[in-house]
Amino acid sequence: MATALTLEPTALPSDAIEVGRIADAWGLQGWFKVQPYSADPEALFSCKRWYLQPAARGAKAFGGTVLLPIRQAKDHGGMVLAWAQDIDDRNTAEALRGARIFVPRSSFPSPPPGEYYWVDLIGLQVINRQGLALGQVRELRATGAQTLLVLAHEQDGKAGKRMIPFVPAFVDQVELPQKRIIVDWQPDY
Repeated sequence: MATALTLEPTALPSDAIEVGRIADAWGLQGWFKVQPYSADPEALFSCKRWYLQPAARGAKAFGGTVLLPIRQAKDHGGMVLAWAQDIDDRNTAEALRGARIFVPRSSFPSPPPGEYYWVDLIGLQVINRQGLALGQVRELRATGAQTLLVLAHEQDGKAGKRMIPFVPAFVDQVELPQKRIIVDWQPDY
């Protein structure tokens, strides 16, 4: 017999980051599959309180933001399998399908020295060794061989885009407290 889906309404933390979505139920015991937005979904494993918002389209089993206490989460071939408190059967897990998952940025594990979460790089100013502003990081793009910083900048009064490989050969320093990245790059590259 299926249990009713009752989740605690709550406010989204101010530092919440969307890290994945619930793809589908898995098995009969209430487990569900999560499609993480990162190749390394460590934030999903380290945080035991996920915040859910309903999918933009489709069936909505709940409205607004709700808190989902996680009992267990584990890697499963590029997906994450999770089991939450009070989700004890397949039907209840299916009711979560499509939900967007958020976790507080403050709950992310600290990255090793020299590594950064992409979300922390978005918005940083990029300047070259000569002090010339090259633009602001709008996104990062994985190209297989390397990651690219995609910068928004203005040139001759027009909005433009600039891409810089995020590799040690071109990136001298990432200074998160100063909200900048110093690079060995020229504006005409």
